[in-house]
Amino acid sequence: MKLFPVRGGVHPEYRKEQTSECAIVPLPMPEALFLPLQQHIGAPAEPVVSEGDRVRKGQLLARTGGAVSAPTHAPTSGIVKAITEIPAPHPSGLPQPTIVLEPDGKDEWVDLPAPMADPFTADPAAIRQRVAEAGIVGLGGAAFPSAVKLNLGTQLKIETLLINGAECEPYLTCDDRAMREYPDQIVDGARIMAHALGAPRVVIGVEDNKPQALAAMTEAAKAFANVEVVGVPAQYPMGSERHLCQAITGEETPAKKLTADLGVVVHNVGTARAVHHAVRFGRPLISRVVTVSGGAVAAPKNLEVPLGTLVSKLVEFCGGLSRPPRRIVNGGPMMGQPLPSLEVPVVKGTCGILALTEAETNEKPSGPCIRCGTCVTICPCGLVPVEMAAYIRKDHLEAAAKIGLMDCVSCGSCSYICPSHIPLVHYFNYAKGMVNAEDRERRKQDTVKALVEAKAARQEKAAQAKREAAARKAAEKQQNSGAPA
Repeated sequence: MKLFPVRGGVHPEYRKEQTSECAIVPLPMPEALFLPLQQHIGAPAEPVVSEGDRVRKGQLLARTGGAVSAPTHAPTSGIVKAITEIPAPHPSGLPQPTIVLEPDGKDEWVDLPAPMADPFTADPAAIRQRVAEAGIVGLGGAAFPSAVKLNLGTQLKIETLLINGAECEPYLTCDDRAMREYPDQIVDGARIMAHALGAPRVVIGVEDNKPQALAAMTEAAKAFANVEVVGVPAQYPMGSERHLCQAITGEETPAKKLTADLGVVVHNVGTARAVHHAVRFGRPLISRVVTVSGGAVAAPKNLEVPLGTLVSKLVEFCGGLSRPPRRIVNGGPMMGQPLPSLEVPVVKGTCGILALTEAETNEKPSGPCIRCGTCVTICPCGLVPVEMAAYIRKDHLEAAAKIGLMDCVSCGSCSYICPSHIPLVHYFNYAKGMVNAEDRERRKQDTVKALVEAKAARQEKAAQAKREAAARKAAEKQQNSGAPA
Protein backbone atom coordinates (compact mmCIF):
# COMPACT_ATOMS: atom_id res chain seq x y z
CA MET A 1 0.00 0.00 0.00
CA LYS A 2 1.22 3.47 -0.82
CA LEU A 3 1.75 5.64 2.24
CA PHE A 4 1.68 9.41 2.38
CA PRO A 5 4.01 11.78 4.26
CA VAL A 6 2.85 13.44 7.46
CA ARG A 7 4.05 16.90 8.36
CA GLY A 8 6.37 17.50 11.33
CA GLY A 9 6.60 15.21 14.33
CA VAL A 10 9.54 14.13 16.46
CA HIS A 11 11.41 10.94 17.28
CA PRO A 12 11.52 10.62 21.08
CA GLU A 13 13.64 7.92 22.68
CA TYR A 14 12.09 4.44 22.18
CA ARG A 15 12.24 3.13 25.76
CA LYS A 16 9.81 0.30 25.00
CA GLU A 17 12.47 -2.38 25.54
CA GLN A 18 11.62 -2.46 29.26
CA THR A 19 8.31 -4.25 28.56
CA SER A 20 8.19 -5.17 24.88
CA GLU A 21 9.10 -8.78 25.67
CA CYS A 22 6.86 -9.00 28.73
CA ALA A 23 3.81 -11.15 28.01
CA ILE A 24 0.49 -9.94 29.38
CA VAL A 25 -0.19 -11.43 32.81
CA PRO A 26 -3.40 -11.09 34.85
CA LEU A 27 -3.21 -8.98 37.98
CA PRO A 28 -4.62 -10.78 41.06
CA MET A 29 -7.96 -9.42 42.20
CA PRO A 30 -7.38 -6.73 44.87
CA GLU A 31 -9.27 -6.41 48.18
CA ALA A 32 -11.30 -3.48 46.87
CA LEU A 33 -12.21 -1.92 43.53
CA PHE A 34 -12.93 1.79 43.04
CA LEU A 35 -15.08 2.46 39.97
CA PRO A 36 -15.54 6.16 39.14
CA LEU A 37 -18.78 7.07 37.38
CA GLN A 38 -16.80 9.29 35.02
CA GLN A 39 -14.53 6.90 33.08
CA HIS A 40 -15.06 8.35 29.63
CA ILE A 41 -15.57 11.52 27.66
CA GLY A 42 -19.21 12.52 28.11
CA ALA A 43 -21.84 12.52 30.81
CA PRO A 44 -21.06 10.52 33.99
CA ALA A 45 -22.83 7.20 34.42
CA GLU A 46 -25.72 6.99 36.91
CA PRO A 47 -25.65 4.33 39.67
CA VAL A 48 -28.31 1.60 39.60
CA VAL A 49 -27.04 -0.15 42.76
CA SER A 50 -27.02 0.85 46.42
CA GLU A 51 -24.70 0.31 49.36
CA GLY A 52 -24.96 -3.25 50.62
CA ASP A 53 -26.10 -4.75 47.32
CA ARG A 54 -24.50 -8.02 46.25
CA VAL A 55 -23.51 -7.98 42.60
CA ARG A 56 -22.10 -10.53 40.22
CA LYS A 57 -19.30 -10.24 37.69
CA GLY A 58 -20.40 -8.31 34.62
CA GLN A 59 -23.51 -6.90 36.32
CA LEU A 60 -24.52 -3.33 35.47
CA LEU A 61 -23.50 -0.93 38.24
CA ALA A 62 -24.20 2.38 36.53
CA ARG A 63 -26.18 3.15 33.38
CA THR A 64 -25.37 5.72 30.70
CA GLY A 65 -25.94 9.31 31.75
CA GLY A 66 -26.64 10.78 28.31
CA ALA A 67 -26.29 10.39 24.56
CA VAL A 68 -22.48 10.48 24.86
CA SER A 69 -21.78 8.26 27.86
CA ALA A 70 -20.93 4.66 28.78
CA PRO A 71 -22.21 2.31 31.50
CA THR A 72 -20.04 0.70 34.18
CA HIS A 73 -20.09 -3.00 35.13
CA ALA A 74 -18.77 -5.05 38.02
CA PRO A 75 -15.27 -6.52 37.34
CA THR A 76 -16.04 -9.37 39.77
CA SER A 77 -18.70 -10.51 42.20
CA GLY A 78 -18.92 -8.93 45.63
CA ILE A 79 -20.63 -6.34 47.82
CA VAL A 80 -21.12 -2.65 47.07
CA LYS A 81 -19.50 -1.16 50.15
CA ALA A 82 -20.09 2.49 49.35
CA ILE A 83 -20.94 5.09 46.75
CA THR A 84 -18.69 7.91 47.75
CA GLU A 85 -16.07 10.32 46.44
CA ILE A 86 -12.37 9.49 46.03
CA PRO A 87 -9.50 11.30 44.23
CA ALA A 88 -9.70 11.04 40.45
CA PRO A 89 -6.81 9.75 38.28
CA HIS A 90 -6.26 13.32 37.10
CA PRO A 91 -3.58 15.95 37.89
CA SER A 92 -6.11 17.91 39.95
CA GLY A 93 -6.70 14.96 42.26
CA LEU A 94 -10.21 16.32 42.84
CA PRO A 95 -12.65 13.77 44.25
CA GLN A 96 -15.36 12.31 42.06
CA PRO A 97 -18.34 9.99 42.68
CA THR A 98 -17.17 6.38 42.81
CA ILE A 99 -18.68 2.95 43.47
CA VAL A 100 -16.57 0.95 45.92
CA LEU A 101 -16.86 -2.83 45.40
CA GLU A 102 -15.51 -5.43 47.82
CA PRO A 103 -14.79 -8.69 45.92
CA ASP A 104 -16.09 -11.90 47.55
CA GLY A 105 -13.50 -14.15 45.91
CA LYS A 106 -16.13 -16.21 44.04
CA ASP A 107 -15.79 -14.37 40.71
CA GLU A 108 -19.34 -15.43 39.89
CA TRP A 109 -20.66 -14.23 36.51
CA VAL A 110 -24.07 -12.68 36.00
CA ASP A 111 -26.24 -14.04 33.17
CA LEU A 112 -24.71 -12.41 30.11
CA PRO A 113 -26.43 -11.48 26.82
CA ALA A 114 -26.53 -14.36 24.36
CA PRO A 115 -23.41 -14.56 22.16
CA MET A 116 -23.81 -13.63 18.51
CA ALA A 117 -22.60 -16.75 16.74
CA ASP A 118 -22.53 -15.02 13.34
CA PRO A 119 -22.47 -11.26 13.83
CA PHE A 120 -22.00 -10.69 10.09
CA THR A 121 -25.61 -11.71 9.46
CA ALA A 122 -26.88 -9.64 12.39
CA ASP A 123 -28.49 -6.23 12.08
CA PRO A 124 -25.69 -3.62 12.39
CA ALA A 125 -27.90 -1.68 14.81
CA ALA A 126 -27.94 -4.72 17.13
CA ILE A 127 -24.12 -4.75 17.17
CA ARG A 128 -23.97 -1.04 17.95
CA GLN A 129 -26.46 -1.59 20.76
CA ARG A 130 -24.38 -4.49 22.13
CA VAL A 131 -21.23 -2.34 22.09
CA ALA A 132 -23.05 0.49 23.86
CA GLU A 133 -24.44 -1.83 26.55
CA ALA A 134 -20.99 -3.36 27.10
CA GLY A 135 -19.61 0.06 28.14
CA ILE A 136 -16.82 -0.02 25.57
CA VAL A 137 -14.85 3.19 25.06
CA GLY A 138 -11.73 4.01 23.07
CA LEU A 139 -8.91 2.15 24.85
CA GLY A 140 -6.11 4.15 23.24
CA GLY A 141 -6.52 6.73 26.00
CA ALA A 142 -9.22 9.02 24.62
CA ALA A 143 -12.04 6.99 26.24
CA PHE A 144 -14.65 8.20 23.76
CA PRO A 145 -17.76 5.93 23.82
CA SER A 146 -17.23 3.49 20.93
CA ALA A 147 -20.90 3.02 20.06
CA VAL A 148 -21.17 6.75 19.27
CA LYS A 149 -18.37 6.35 16.73
CA LEU A 150 -20.00 3.26 15.24
CA ASN A 151 -23.22 5.25 14.80
CA LEU A 152 -21.38 7.59 12.43
CA GLY A 153 -22.03 5.02 9.72
CA THR A 154 -25.74 5.89 9.87
CA GLN A 155 -25.00 9.57 9.17
CA LEU A 156 -22.01 9.50 6.83
CA LYS A 157 -20.68 7.25 4.09
CA ILE A 158 -17.80 5.38 5.76
CA GLU A 159 -15.44 3.70 3.30
CA THR A 160 -12.63 2.65 5.66
CA LEU A 161 -12.36 1.43 9.24
CA LEU A 162 -8.82 2.24 10.35
CA ILE A 163 -7.53 0.23 13.30
CA ASN A 164 -4.88 2.14 15.22
CA GLY A 165 -1.95 -0.07 16.22
CA ALA A 166 0.65 2.68 15.96
CA GLU A 167 1.24 3.08 19.72
CA CYS A 168 3.82 5.82 19.12
CA GLU A 169 4.32 6.92 22.74
CA PRO A 170 7.63 5.81 24.32
CA TYR A 171 7.45 3.11 27.02
CA LEU A 172 3.93 1.86 26.13
CA THR A 173 3.70 -1.70 24.78
CA CYS A 174 0.20 -2.81 25.81
CA ASP A 175 -1.08 -2.59 22.22
CA ASP A 176 2.09 -4.22 20.85
CA ARG A 177 1.63 -7.20 23.18
CA ALA A 178 -2.11 -7.44 22.49
CA MET A 179 -1.41 -7.59 18.73
CA ARG A 180 1.19 -10.31 19.26
CA GLU A 181 -0.90 -12.38 21.68
CA TYR A 182 -4.49 -11.84 20.46
CA PRO A 183 -4.28 -11.04 16.73
CA ASP A 184 -7.29 -13.20 15.81
CA GLN A 185 -9.49 -11.47 18.41
CA ILE A 186 -8.45 -8.02 17.15
CA VAL A 187 -9.07 -8.86 13.50
CA ASP A 188 -12.45 -10.39 14.37
CA GLY A 189 -13.43 -7.31 16.41
CA ALA A 190 -12.33 -5.06 13.56
CA ARG A 191 -14.44 -6.98 11.02
CA ILE A 192 -17.45 -6.81 13.36
CA MET A 193 -17.02 -3.03 13.73
CA ALA A 194 -16.71 -2.64 9.96
CA HIS A 195 -20.02 -4.52 9.57
CA ALA A 196 -21.64 -2.20 12.16
CA LEU A 197 -20.31 0.85 10.30
CA GLY A 198 -21.12 -0.40 6.81
CA ALA A 199 -17.45 0.10 5.90
CA PRO A 200 -16.29 -2.19 3.07
CA ARG A 201 -12.58 -1.86 3.90
CA VAL A 202 -10.47 -2.42 7.04
CA VAL A 203 -6.89 -1.16 7.35
CA ILE A 204 -4.78 -1.97 10.42
CA GLY A 205 -1.90 0.48 10.82
CA VAL A 206 1.10 -0.65 12.91
CA GLU A 207 4.32 1.32 13.39
CA ASP A 208 7.15 -0.49 11.64
CA ASN A 209 9.18 -0.71 14.86
CA LYS A 210 6.90 -3.58 15.93
CA PRO A 211 7.84 -6.33 13.44
CA GLN A 212 6.42 -9.19 15.53
CA ALA A 213 3.06 -7.45 15.90
CA LEU A 214 3.05 -6.71 12.17
CA ALA A 215 3.72 -10.34 11.37
CA ALA A 216 1.07 -11.64 13.78
CA MET A 217 -1.60 -9.25 12.52
CA THR A 218 -0.73 -9.97 8.88
CA GLU A 219 -1.09 -13.71 9.48
CA ALA A 220 -4.43 -13.25 11.25
CA ALA A 221 -5.79 -11.02 8.49
CA LYS A 222 -4.65 -12.98 5.46
CA ALA A 223 -7.89 -14.98 5.24
CA PHE A 224 -9.97 -11.82 4.75
CA ALA A 225 -9.74 -9.97 1.46
CA ASN A 226 -11.11 -6.72 2.87
CA VAL A 227 -8.61 -6.53 5.75
CA GLU A 228 -5.17 -5.09 5.11
CA VAL A 229 -2.29 -4.71 7.57
CA VAL A 230 0.23 -2.00 6.84
CA GLY A 231 3.40 -0.83 8.57
CA VAL A 232 3.59 2.93 9.04
CA PRO A 233 6.73 4.97 9.82
CA ALA A 234 7.75 5.25 13.46
CA GLN A 235 7.19 8.97 13.80
CA TYR A 236 5.53 10.57 16.80
CA PRO A 237 2.54 11.39 16.85
CA MET A 238 1.60 8.71 14.30
CA GLY A 239 -0.88 7.37 16.90
CA SER A 240 -3.00 10.51 16.50
CA GLU A 241 -6.03 9.40 14.50
CA ARG A 242 -5.84 12.44 12.22
CA HIS A 243 -2.22 11.77 11.35
CA LEU A 244 -2.62 8.02 10.96
CA CYS A 245 -5.56 8.73 8.64
CA GLN A 246 -3.38 11.12 6.64
CA ALA A 247 -0.57 8.58 6.35
CA ILE A 248 -2.98 5.93 5.06
CA THR A 249 -5.27 8.01 2.82
CA GLY A 250 -3.16 11.06 1.99
CA GLU A 251 -6.04 13.30 3.04
CA GLU A 252 -5.69 15.90 5.78
CA THR A 253 -8.63 16.26 8.16
CA PRO A 254 -9.83 19.88 7.93
CA ALA A 255 -10.07 22.04 11.05
CA LYS A 256 -13.26 21.47 13.06
CA LYS A 257 -13.97 18.29 11.07
CA LEU A 258 -13.73 14.58 11.87
CA THR A 259 -11.92 11.84 10.00
CA ALA A 260 -15.43 10.47 9.45
CA ASP A 261 -16.06 13.46 7.18
CA LEU A 262 -13.36 11.91 4.97
CA GLY A 263 -15.08 8.52 5.14
CA VAL A 264 -12.67 7.09 7.73
CA VAL A 265 -13.44 5.98 11.31
CA VAL A 266 -10.53 5.12 13.60
CA HIS A 267 -10.59 2.68 16.52
CA ASN A 268 -7.80 1.35 18.73
CA VAL A 269 -6.66 -2.32 18.64
CA GLY A 270 -7.71 -2.76 22.28
CA THR A 271 -11.17 -1.48 21.42
CA ALA A 272 -11.44 -4.05 18.63
CA ARG A 273 -10.59 -6.83 21.07
CA ALA A 274 -13.20 -5.54 23.55
CA VAL A 275 -15.83 -5.56 20.77
CA HIS A 276 -14.89 -9.17 19.97
CA HIS A 277 -15.52 -10.12 23.63
CA ALA A 278 -18.83 -8.21 23.79
CA VAL A 279 -20.29 -9.58 20.58
CA ARG A 280 -18.93 -13.14 20.60
CA PHE A 281 -19.36 -13.78 24.35
CA GLY A 282 -21.61 -11.01 25.71
CA ARG A 283 -18.88 -9.76 28.06
CA PRO A 284 -18.86 -6.09 29.08
CA LEU A 285 -15.65 -4.09 29.44
CA ILE A 286 -14.42 -4.90 32.96
CA SER A 287 -10.64 -5.09 32.51
CA ARG A 288 -7.92 -3.78 30.23
CA VAL A 289 -4.21 -4.21 29.45
CA VAL A 290 -1.92 -1.69 31.16
CA THR A 291 1.82 -1.18 30.72
CA VAL A 292 3.62 -0.48 34.01
CA SER A 293 7.08 0.86 33.27
CA GLY A 294 9.67 3.56 33.90
CA GLY A 295 13.09 3.67 35.51
CA ALA A 296 11.68 3.74 39.04
CA VAL A 297 9.66 0.49 38.64
CA ALA A 298 11.54 -2.55 39.95
CA ALA A 299 10.12 -5.06 37.41
CA PRO A 300 8.12 -3.45 34.56
CA LYS A 301 5.27 -5.57 33.15
CA ASN A 302 2.19 -5.66 30.96
CA LEU A 303 -0.85 -6.51 33.06
CA GLU A 304 -4.50 -7.43 32.45
CA VAL A 305 -6.03 -5.28 35.17
CA PRO A 306 -9.58 -5.32 36.61
CA LEU A 307 -10.98 -1.80 36.23
CA GLY A 308 -11.04 0.05 39.54
CA THR A 309 -7.76 -1.41 40.86
CA LEU A 310 -5.62 1.16 42.65
CA VAL A 311 -2.40 2.10 40.84
CA SER A 312 -0.48 1.22 44.02
CA LYS A 313 -1.53 -2.44 43.54
CA LEU A 314 -0.07 -2.49 40.02
CA VAL A 315 3.21 -1.03 41.23
CA GLU A 316 3.30 -3.46 44.14
CA PHE A 317 2.79 -6.43 41.76
CA CYS A 318 5.71 -5.11 39.69
CA GLY A 319 8.06 -5.33 42.67
CA GLY A 320 7.41 -1.84 43.94
CA LEU A 321 9.51 1.24 43.33
CA SER A 322 13.26 0.74 43.12
CA ARG A 323 13.87 4.44 43.78
CA PRO A 324 11.77 7.55 44.40
CA PRO A 325 10.15 8.58 41.10
CA ARG A 326 10.34 12.15 39.90
CA ARG A 327 6.89 11.82 38.37
CA ILE A 328 4.06 9.26 38.15
CA VAL A 329 2.31 9.48 34.79
CA ASN A 330 -1.04 8.12 33.66
CA GLY A 331 -0.45 7.24 29.97
CA GLY A 332 2.64 7.94 27.90
CA PRO A 333 5.32 10.50 28.71
CA MET A 334 4.33 12.80 25.82
CA MET A 335 0.56 13.10 26.26
CA GLY A 336 0.03 11.45 29.65
CA GLN A 337 -1.13 13.27 32.76
CA PRO A 338 0.73 13.37 36.08
CA LEU A 339 -1.02 11.49 38.86
CA PRO A 340 -1.52 13.10 42.28
CA SER A 341 -0.65 9.82 44.06
CA LEU A 342 -0.64 6.03 43.64
CA GLU A 343 -3.97 5.78 45.46
CA VAL A 344 -6.12 6.44 42.40
CA PRO A 345 -7.88 3.77 40.33
CA VAL A 346 -7.21 2.35 36.88
CA VAL A 347 -10.05 3.44 34.58
CA LYS A 348 -11.04 2.49 31.04
CA GLY A 349 -8.66 5.03 29.48
CA THR A 350 -5.58 3.97 31.47
CA CYS A 351 -3.15 2.49 28.96
CA GLY A 352 0.02 2.96 31.00
CA ILE A 353 1.39 3.81 34.43
CA LEU A 354 4.91 5.22 34.32
CA ALA A 355 7.15 5.94 37.31
CA LEU A 356 9.83 8.16 35.80
CA THR A 357 13.16 9.09 37.34
CA GLU A 358 14.57 12.60 37.21
CA ALA A 359 16.85 11.64 34.28
CA GLU A 360 13.87 10.32 32.32
CA THR A 361 11.73 13.41 32.75
CA ASN A 362 14.51 15.70 31.49
CA GLU A 363 12.93 18.65 33.26
CA LYS A 364 14.98 21.83 33.14
CA PRO A 365 14.21 25.43 33.97
CA SER A 366 12.62 27.18 31.02
CA GLY A 367 14.38 30.12 29.42
CA PRO A 368 13.28 32.90 27.09
CA CYS A 369 12.14 32.04 23.58
CA ILE A 370 15.03 32.45 21.15
CA ARG A 371 12.69 32.63 18.11
CA CYS A 372 14.37 29.64 16.46
CA GLY A 373 11.09 28.47 14.91
CA THR A 374 11.77 24.79 15.61
CA CYS A 375 8.34 24.34 17.20
CA VAL A 376 6.74 25.66 14.00
CA THR A 377 8.75 23.24 11.85
CA ILE A 378 7.80 20.14 13.81
CA CYS A 379 4.16 20.92 14.66
CA PRO A 380 2.22 18.08 12.96
CA CYS A 381 -0.90 20.26 12.79
CA GLY A 382 0.79 23.12 10.91
CA LEU A 383 0.30 25.57 13.78
CA VAL A 384 2.54 28.34 15.12
CA PRO A 385 3.13 27.33 18.75
CA VAL A 386 5.43 30.24 19.59
CA GLU A 387 2.81 32.78 18.53
CA MET A 388 -0.04 30.99 20.28
CA ALA A 389 1.99 30.86 23.51
CA ALA A 390 2.74 34.59 23.24
CA TYR A 391 -0.99 35.36 23.01
CA ILE A 392 -1.81 33.05 25.91
CA ARG A 393 0.86 34.60 28.14
CA LYS A 394 -0.91 37.94 27.59
CA ASP A 395 -4.29 36.28 28.27
CA HIS A 396 -5.43 36.90 24.69
CA LEU A 397 -7.13 33.53 24.41
CA GLU A 398 -9.46 34.58 21.62
CA ALA A 399 -6.49 35.63 19.49
CA ALA A 400 -4.81 32.28 20.16
CA ALA A 401 -8.02 30.49 19.18
CA LYS A 402 -8.16 32.43 15.91
CA ILE A 403 -4.77 31.05 14.84
CA GLY A 404 -5.63 27.44 15.59
CA LEU A 405 -5.41 26.79 19.34
CA MET A 406 -8.38 24.41 19.26
CA ASP A 407 -6.81 22.41 16.40
CA CYS A 408 -3.81 21.53 18.62
CA VAL A 409 -3.86 17.79 19.47
CA SER A 410 -1.67 18.33 22.57
CA CYS A 411 0.92 15.87 21.30
CA GLY A 412 3.70 17.76 23.11
CA SER A 413 6.12 17.70 20.15
CA CYS A 414 6.73 21.45 20.50
CA SER A 415 7.59 21.19 24.20
CA TYR A 416 9.82 18.18 23.52
CA ILE A 417 11.87 19.95 20.88
CA CYS A 418 12.00 23.46 22.39
CA PRO A 419 15.68 24.34 23.14
CA SER A 420 14.51 26.79 25.82
CA HIS A 421 12.46 24.05 27.56
CA ILE A 422 9.31 26.18 27.45
CA PRO A 423 6.33 23.99 28.46
CA LEU A 424 4.34 25.05 25.41
CA VAL A 425 1.79 22.25 25.54
CA HIS A 426 0.95 23.21 29.14
CA TYR A 427 0.03 26.68 27.89
CA PHE A 428 -2.18 25.17 25.21
CA ASN A 429 -3.92 22.70 27.54
CA TYR A 430 -4.63 25.51 29.99
CA ALA A 431 -5.92 27.81 27.26
CA LYS A 432 -8.09 25.13 25.66
CA GLY A 433 -9.64 24.41 29.05
CA MET A 434 -10.40 28.10 29.54
CA VAL A 435 -11.83 28.49 26.03
CA ASN A 436 -14.04 25.43 26.49
CA ALA A 437 -15.22 26.70 29.88
CA GLU A 438 -16.06 30.10 28.38
CA ASP A 439 -17.85 28.40 25.52
CA ARG A 440 -19.89 26.29 27.94
CA GLU A 441 -20.77 29.42 29.95
CA ARG A 442 -21.71 31.29 26.76
CA ARG A 443 -23.96 28.43 25.62
CA LYS A 444 -25.52 28.28 29.08
CA GLN A 445 -26.26 31.99 28.97
CA ASP A 446 -27.65 31.67 25.44
CA THR A 447 -29.94 28.88 26.65
CA VAL A 448 -31.14 30.96 29.60
CA LYS A 449 -31.70 33.94 27.30
CA ALA A 450 -33.67 31.79 24.85
CA LEU A 451 -35.81 30.40 27.69
CA VAL A 452 -36.51 33.92 29.05
CA GLU A 453 -37.44 35.17 25.59
CA ALA A 454 -39.67 32.16 25.01
CA LYS A 455 -41.40 32.73 28.36
CA ALA A 456 -41.96 36.42 27.52
CA ALA A 457 -43.37 35.42 24.14
CA ARG A 458 -45.73 32.92 25.78
CA GLN A 459 -46.87 35.52 28.33
CA GLU A 460 -47.42 38.10 25.59
CA LYS A 461 -49.36 35.55 23.55
CA ALA A 462 -51.52 34.67 26.57
CA ALA A 463 -52.11 38.36 27.33
CA GLN A 464 -53.04 38.99 23.71
CA ALA A 465 -55.48 36.06 23.84
CA LYS A 466 -57.02 37.49 27.00
CA ARG A 467 -57.40 40.92 25.41
CA GLU A 468 -59.02 39.41 22.34
CA ALA A 469 -61.35 37.29 24.50
CA ALA A 470 -62.31 40.32 26.55
CA ALA A 471 -62.99 42.30 23.38
CA ARG A 472 -65.17 39.51 22.00
CA LYS A 473 -67.05 39.25 25.26
CA ALA A 474 -67.66 43.01 25.34
CA ALA A 475 -68.86 42.96 21.74
CA GLU A 476 -71.25 40.05 22.46
CA LYS A 477 -72.58 41.81 25.55
CA GLN A 478 -73.18 44.98 23.65
CA GLN A 479 -74.88 43.05 20.83
CA ASN A 480 -77.14 41.18 23.26
CA SER A 481 -78.17 44.43 25.00
CA GLY A 482 -79.50 45.80 21.69
CA ALA A 483 -77.50 48.99 21.97
CA PRO A 484 -76.16 50.40 18.76
CA ALA A 485 -72.64 49.36 18.08
